[in-house]
Amino acid sequence: MRFGVALHLLPFVLLLPACSIGKRELPLDPPPLIDLEEPLDLREEPRDEDARRAAPAGSFTGIAIAPASESLDALASDEGGLAVENVVENSPADLAGVETGDLIAEVRVAGETQTPRWPSEWRALELATPSGEKLVLVLDRAGVERQVTLTTVPRARPGPREPVERFREEERAGVVMRTASEVEARAAGLGPGGGAVVVGLSRASPWRKAGLRFGDLIRAVDGATTGHPQVVIDAIRAAPEGGTLVLDLLRDSRPLKLEVRVTERESELRTIDIPLLFSYENDRGRSETSILFGLYKHESTEAAWRTRFLWFIEFSGGDADRLQEDPVGGASGAWAAE
Repeated sequence: MRFGVALHLLPFVLLLPACSIGKRELPLDPPPLIDLEEPLDLREEPRDEDARRAAPAGSFTGIAIAPASESLDALASDEGGLAVENVVENSPADLAGVETGDLIAEVRVAGETQTPRWPSEWRALELATPSGEKLVLVLDRAGVERQVTLTTVPRARPGPREPVERFREEERAGVVMRTASEVEARAAGLGPGGGAVVVGLSRASPWRKAGLRFGDLIRAVDGATTGHPQVVIDAIRAAPEGGTLVLDLLRDSRPLKLEVRVTERESELRTIDIPLLFSYENDRGRSETSILFGLYKHESTEAAWRTRFLWFIEFSGGDADRLQEDPVGGASGAWAAE
């Protein structure tokens, strides 16, 4: 009796492993956009060092601000403010009592109060402030507020060149941006490290359809100055589905405004699996179909295909290593002037 029950259960036992064959974990992150275009000539940093060194050097405070990533961490914390990475010995900041690790919460200059949140905004302040000007800094030091006053001095030589960083937004706009060089940023009225230069666009990007071009420099988004490309990314993430953003651009030295929409990722069917009978998989340009224990199997990509019957009859084909011959007979589209 027990042997008969075991025989009846045998098919189900055999099917159990088949049900888990090919099972994969669901991805945690969406795949990279397959239609993202990044021109090669925009991958290199601008060669404008001579122009940078020829520009006015501005004033000197002796304060080195932490990189943008660390400033972003400070913004996300309860303290907020710009993080002081280093203070040059015997500099105006050192004489005023600024210390490494302080957070600059406010800057008061010429009767105005500023709240810089990005390193580029601090550098813009140094460039715009004349020598001999007094800066009143409101500092956060280990949770205790302090106020110091420093007097700027002439900068003997230009500050260090800010490294160019690239940032990708592939969820709602399909755009790749880099920080502007100092020459580009100053031409746009920003500090070194500020701005967002468009160096990549998805073919389906709503920003591309709205008229955004490669090389455009985003100076502000919805009125907020682009102290760093993260400002643009944050605005994209905060926009409602189908919402719009207003970009303040600089294109070929000409200012312009552009209203752009944000969108969402497309959703698609990736796999169908009926164990042993039918399976279908489509993943980034490659598809595979299998029927009846693999009696029929078809695979295809953009460049090639392969079909198999009865496990041993197989056909395949795809793109050749040459172009089709011109049926017109090699007629040229160029015309000689008479």
